[in-house]
Amino acid sequence: MTVSVIQFGGSNCDRDAVRALSHLGVDAERVWHADGLPTDTDGIVIPGGFSYGDYLRAGAMAARQPIMGEVREAAADGTPVLGVCNGAQIGCETGLTDGAFTTNRSARFQCEHVHLRIERADTPWTAAYDEGDVIEVPIAHGEGRFEIREDRLDTLEAEDRVLFRYCDADGDATQGANPNGSTANVAGILGARETVAVMMPHPERATLPDIGGTDGQGVLRAFAE
Repeated sequence: MTVSVIQFGGSNCDRDAVRALSHLGVDAERVWHADGLPTDTDGIVIPGGFSYGDYLRAGAMAARQPIMGEVREAAADGTPVLGVCNGAQIGCETGLTDGAFTTNRSARFQCEHVHLRIERADTPWTAAYDEGDVIEVPIAHGEGRFEIREDRLDTLEAEDRVLFRYCDADGDATQGANPNGSTANVAGILGARETVAVMMPHPERATLPDIGGTDGQGVLRAFAE
């Protein structure tokens, strides 16, 4: 399959995503947003970075670029879409998923490794894991705190659309293990279709053995499998 990794002005994880996917045997290419989606696109990654300098708010300007209309249409047709970090912010702003990502509880940029608990193992993005598994991946964000109205969170929980929660090494989703103050320790969720997901941590930065751990490989294997 061919995965299009969308590049906006300010994206800085597009090359990381392409390299990580290529390492897993997935044909991936960077696509400049103004050029639109290639006709042979079988999967889409909206990568991390600081699109448009995070002016207005993170992801707001990128979400209003014409290519995101194409992404919404592709997602509605079942094309797998993964938004990571700034891509998760763009995904929420575009309406691919519920909620929003806002300023960290610390009001500072945070770059560190965190633990995630797999909440579901029956989705394309988590099929490589078992439910309850704990993986370690990095975060790098200033606006990573997931916020959502209580009634919408209840819907997410009822529909089993929470994919990852921040936790400690033992898998306990404690407040101390929540790096940014996200509601209910949520680190990643599904859209209305299970082929659409957004997450704040970076699986592509935990995929290549020569730069650290490989716990994030399973998320990206969804495109291969």
